[in-house]
This record gives sequence, C-alpha cells and structure tokens, in this order.
Amino acid sequence: MKMPQNIIKYTIGLLTVIALRLLPHPPNVEPIMSTMMPFSKKWGWLSGMIFCLLAIFSFDILTGTLGIWSLVTAGTYALLGISAGLYFKNKENKIRHYVGFSIIATLIYDAITGIGIGMLLFHQPFMTTFTGQIPFTLYHLGGNIVLSILVSPLLYKWVITNPKLETQQVLNKLSFGYK
Repeated sequence: MKMPQNIIKYTIGLLTVIALRLLPHPPNVEPIMSTMMPFSKKWGWLSGMIFCLLAIFSFDILTGTLGIWSLVTAGTYALLGISAGLYFKNKENKIRHYVGFSIIATLIYDAITGIGIGMLLFHQPFMTTFTGQIPFTLYHLGGNIVLSILVSPLLYKWVITNPKLETQQVLNKLSFGYK
C-alpha cells in the first residue's frame, strides 16, 4: 500500500462514502462495504482496514455522531477490511466476487453489530434481537448487493487502477506546469 501515492484515490473513495451516506436512503443501506472492497483488492488487508476506519470516523465526526457506536462499527468494519484484503488477494475484478464477499461480510457484520451488541449492551433476549434484526439485515444485504454490482467494479476500474489519479499526477496537472 502506497498511501502518499494514492491519497487522491482514498479521498475519492471517502467522498463517495460520505456523499452516498448523506443521501436519503432506506435504513442500513450504506456504501462502506462496496467502496472498501476495491481498496482491499488492490492494496491488501491493511488498506481495507484503514479505509474502513477512515470512512466510519470521518463520517461520524462530520455528522456529529461520534460515540461508542463508532468504535463498534469501525472495529467490525476494520475486521471486514482485513478479511476483504485476504479474500480478494488473487481474485479478478469481477462482480461475482464483490457480491459474494458482500453477502457473507454483511451477515457477519449484522451478527456482530446487531445481534451481538444488542444482547451485550442493551441486554435484549436473543430471539427479540434476532427477529428484530431480520428486516435491517435484509435492507443491508439488498443495498450491499446492488452497490457491489454498481460501485465496486467501476471504482476499481476508474479510480483504483487509474494511474492519472495518483497523487503526483494530479498535483502535476493542478500546477499547470509550474514547479
């Protein structure tokens, strides 16, 4: 992972996440998973972990919602970013890989943050927590599947692997030839 060389690409990814999360949408439909996967695919587990942490904390700071829940979601997404880096290590930029990973990762995320945390922090009974989580997980799965189809492969192709978006290339263009 070459952060300084790819800071423009990270910024585009983070702005994508923030912009899509600010748009009105059904509950639990969010773009972090679909945006994180291409970063993990290209630069590995550390990149996926860092991207997830930046996405959660930057959005929560921007919206004034930073709190204990930020730590729970950031930690869970960081683990998924690590997992994505390992999963995508030798995979092609194919929709089926993004969709497959997002389905499993969404179920894991919702089991930890919805069921696990609901029972631990809010002392809810298992069946109440489980049945209450079902509609949110369905929204989350639907959103992640659609965004994995639309966002992940295009972000990888147009942003992540685009040499014109490397930091130095962008800075050279912005300087208009002046040094």
